[in-house]
Amino acid sequence: MKSSPSRPELVARLVARHGEAHRARIERGVAQVATLWREEDGDLEAFVTEYFIPDEAALDATLAHLEQALEQLDGHLNEVGRELRRPTDLDLGPLLPVDALLATYDPSAHVTEDLFRAKVGFVALLNFPLTTLAERMEQGPGYTRRQWAEVRLTGRFSSRVPAEVRQEATRASAAADLYIAEYNLWMHHLVDAQGRRLFPKGMRLISHWNLRDELKSRYADPDGVAKQRMIIQVMSRIVTQTIPAAVIDNPRVDWDPFTNTVKAAPAEEVEADAPQRPVAVDGAREDDVRYAKLLAHFHAARKVDPYVPVAPTALARSFELGRELPEARVKALLEQVLTSPLVPQVAKVIEQRLGRALEPQELWYAGFKANATRPEAELDALTRKRYPTADAYARDMPRLLQGLGFSKEKATFLAEHIRVDPARGAGHAMQAARRGDFPRLRTRVGPGGMDYKGYNIAVHEMGHNVEQVFSLYNVDHTLLAGVPNNAFTEALAFVFQARDMELLGQAKPDAASERERVLNDFWQTWEIAGVALVDIAVWHWMYEHPDATPSSLREAVVRISQETWDRYYAPVLGGQGTPLLGIYSHMISYPLYLADYPLGHLIAFQIEEHLRKSGKLGAEFERMASQGALTPDVWMTKATGAPVSAEPLLHATEKALGGVSR
Repeated sequence: MKSSPSRPELVARLVARHGEAHRARIERGVAQVATLWREEDGDLEAFVTEYFIPDEAALDATLAHLEQALEQLDGHLNEVGRELRRPTDLDLGPLLPVDALLATYDPSAHVTEDLFRAKVGFVALLNFPLTTLAERMEQGPGYTRRQWAEVRLTGRFSSRVPAEVRQEATRASAAADLYIAEYNLWMHHLVDAQGRRLFPKGMRLISHWNLRDELKSRYADPDGVAKQRMIIQVMSRIVTQTIPAAVIDNPRVDWDPFTNTVKAAPAEEVEADAPQRPVAVDGAREDDVRYAKLLAHFHAARKVDPYVPVAPTALARSFELGRELPEARVKALLEQVLTSPLVPQVAKVIEQRLGRALEPQELWYAGFKANATRPEAELDALTRKRYPTADAYARDMPRLLQGLGFSKEKATFLAEHIRVDPARGAGHAMQAARRGDFPRLRTRVGPGGMDYKGYNIAVHEMGHNVEQVFSLYNVDHTLLAGVPNNAFTEALAFVFQARDMELLGQAKPDAASERERVLNDFWQTWEIAGVALVDIAVWHWMYEHPDATPSSLREAVVRISQETWDRYYAPVLGGQGTPLLGIYSHMISYPLYLADYPLGHLIAFQIEEHLRKSGKLGAEFERMASQGALTPDVWMTKATGAPVSAEPLLHATEKALGGVSR
């Protein structure tokens, strides 16, 4: 039996064949292939001999062919996956049992392994450079666009995760998504100690998004504090999973979240569109479903770990591969905001405006926003009249985009490339992955039309979609489609969302409202930074306790949430020991995503400062989004002239405090 040559022997034979000038490329390419080559892949020597490409013109053609093929492959599989999830993602009526099964099927799970077996992945690794994050951070500023395309090509083949392992991760994600999408509370059926109903009939809010937004909207309500305290109690019950199972998405029972007692709702109080639900009044708490879903993500991630030696944990993949920002740097940015001496100063402004001591609900204080003095019902009436359906929002998009500073032609182009759907959950944006397909804007539209919460989410998601159109259709290499990471797409969406009231015909900001905007950005970043630290800490805990049960994970999440609150938030908001920071649904449906929000706020602020100076939102937004998926600091430096930093927000907040009205 012929023995296989060693790696140095393979290199020597290829150098002898193609010349010393190609030695560095040959050494690198052979090493990259050999790392992932398996015995069943066949004859390594025959492969590298046949597929090493010494000719520059042939290399160019190979890159172009791979780029075109992968765009079509990724794009069409993305469309298939989107259609399979259509019933669970969109509000199209009752779900059938088979719909949840279809949502767990990932048609792209086999693709990477299939491309390795077809040797396509190995052709990429043999002929183009696979870089480390350190190399990209150091050398990236000098890369050409062609070099960036090569980096993104090989990056997709940096690991070889079996399809069945990928499929398990997809199943965990789909199950968690569906659990969260159906986690609604009928607010009219929350009662206080006197039996009063504080919320209107028919109000059905998803956790956590709508609960949080309802809380924020009550700062303009004379009776808002009681409603906010009730929502805080509901959130705490959800995190600790002491919420009675019978009250979840069930308007046929009434619930006092303070005493945790459940009673049958009087027939006259039950909504006409109430779903059929059993009337259970025993108060039995929900099982630890929330934490079982999170553990399923963790177990799926651990099965991926051995196949990604460059990033052998979900945490490493999230930061090193996903964000391309080291975890230590991200945490340092978050803690820079959390421990800033500006926090108690801004808190003092809030306290003076409220005329009372601050409470935990002020984590989501909305008094700096332009709509803070507008009753929610007034805004709901305005948006429902304007947007009775998702199609009505779609038809209005050209006007909205022109209002944001895009030309009539560009606004028409963008609107023609975005599709709007009614969401089953709170809402999301779904990107397209090939030219010729269209991003989707999903937001919740109730029977009476789109309320203000749905409209606010729609404007945010529209920001995602516009970025997605530019970063797909305007890039010179589709291998570069997208932005550096989720924080950047969140940042660009925040730019749109911050202008939602202007788009409703409200006045544009003056100097005073600009100061308010800065304080609002600071407070929102401070709020979500601690939530992100909880998310990260929970994943570290799971890796340290791989045999955890749902109940032990629940206890850990509650403890981590309480400790984080007591360290950063209790000194200004009180509420010692509250588990409130664990409420974010992202922890369950989008693991390790939450750090992208505070990063997104920091990035959005830098972008806003640049836009303020340039005065050209439409053109500058397009220029920035069209850069594609560079590394974060390279993208930001090209976009605004400086790398990602917390300093611009902190400096602007300090300045705003000097001129803000108390």
